[in-house]
Amino acid sequence: MMKKALLAEITSITPMDAVEQRDLNRFRSLVEQECPIWRGAVPDKPDPHLVSYFPVIDPAGPWFLLGAHRKSGLWLPPGGHVEEGEHPRETVTRECQEELRSAADFLLTFPLFFTITQTKGLNPHHDMSLWYPLRGASDAVPDFDQGEYSDMRWFNLTDLPFSQTDPNFGRFVKKILDCLGKVTPNGGVESDAR
Repeated sequence: MMKKALLAEITSITPMDAVEQRDLNRFRSLVEQECPIWRGAVPDKPDPHLVSYFPVIDPAGPWFLLGAHRKSGLWLPPGGHVEEGEHPRETVTRECQEELRSAADFLLTFPLFFTITQTKGLNPHHDMSLWYPLRGASDAVPDFDQGEYSDMRWFNLTDLPFSQTDPNFGRFVKKILDCLGKVTPNGGVESDAR
C-alpha cells in the first residue's frame, strides 16, 4: 500500500533538470525493489533514507522561513524524517506541529521537488527529500523548537543565505518561483499555483 502511495507521490513531480530526474529514478528503483528507506537507526541507517522538507513561504515577498539548524550548522527549511509506514505528507503535518507549533498550510497539494543530498555534521549520510511548500505569513516568526534550531528568520529573495543552506535550496527557490509565477515589479508574486 505505501509503495503505491510513494510512487504516486513522486510521479506528481515534474523534474526541473537532469539531476532531479536522476534522483527520482534512484528513489523509484529503491521503492520498487522494496529496499529499506525509513530511518531505522539514528542518525544514519539506512543510507539513504526518506525525509520530508516543508519550506514555508510567504508569496507576497516572496519570503522564505529558514532555521539555524543546530546539528548541521546550516540555515535550513523545516523538515523531518519519515517514520516507517508514514506517508510523507503526514510527516509534514506532524513535524510542522513539533518544529513550528502550528498546523501545516500546504501551498500545493503535491511535493514540488525531490533531492538526494549528503548531509553535514557528525554522521554524514544521504537524505532523500520530498519538498512540500507551505504557506506562511512573514509578519511573525513561529514559536519554533529551540532544541532543533538556535534561530529562525524570514529571508527575502535578495538576502537568502545560499552558501549556508542545503546545496539544493537555490534549485528549489527557482522551481517554486517558476511554479508560483513571475515576480512582479513591486516584489510580489503573481500566483498560478495549482
